[in-house]
Amino acid sequence: MAFFDLVKSSRSYRRFDASRKISREELVSFIETVRYAAASVNVQPFKYALSWEKPLNDKIFAKTRWARLLSKEDFPPQTENEQPTAYILITLDREITENAERFRVDVGICAQTIMLAAAEIGLGGCMIGNYDKEDVRDLMGLDDRYVPMLLLAFGKPGETVVTEDIPEGGSTAYYRKDGIHHVPKRSVKEMIANCDIDG
Repeated sequence: MAFFDLVKSSRSYRRFDASRKISREELVSFIETVRYAAASVNVQPFKYALSWEKPLNDKIFAKTRWARLLSKEDFPPQTENEQPTAYILITLDREITENAERFRVDVGICAQTIMLAAAEIGLGGCMIGNYDKEDVRDLMGLDDRYVPMLLLAFGKPGETVVTEDIPEGGSTAYYRKDGIHHVPKRSVKEMIANCDIDG
């Protein structure tokens, strides 16, 4: 798959086909990939906690909140068969650094790298910031040495997500229509700040 198509396919999925299990080995392969990602001053302060078995997945799911922009009518809670089948919790190791704020950019770099690695093998995912951080950390067997930064959920996509160009003056808010999840995207022309791409 061309890189452009890989990026376009890596959407935020919120419903999954839970019949497709994800193995520990697949999650470890994502970490093998992300260890080569760019890192501020090469500190590499993150440690990754993995979950791939249903009992722990269920406990983690109970600590998450999804699709904040959508009403419960537009986005009813996921059924058991629509929930993620694996998670990765990105944490900051306080024995490496206490300065979580300094490395927030690195969190995004690492999360996107992992999501692209998942998309390459046909999986989808969602970066979750709205979760009970300390509870999830405790569930994954970590103590307060580890600062939760971002939770990544994975599974085989169980819904259709499409991108669309934002009309002039339009909203960036994602929405659902007829069971399809729509993600408005700004145009290239609007995103370039210092020149007219038509000129």
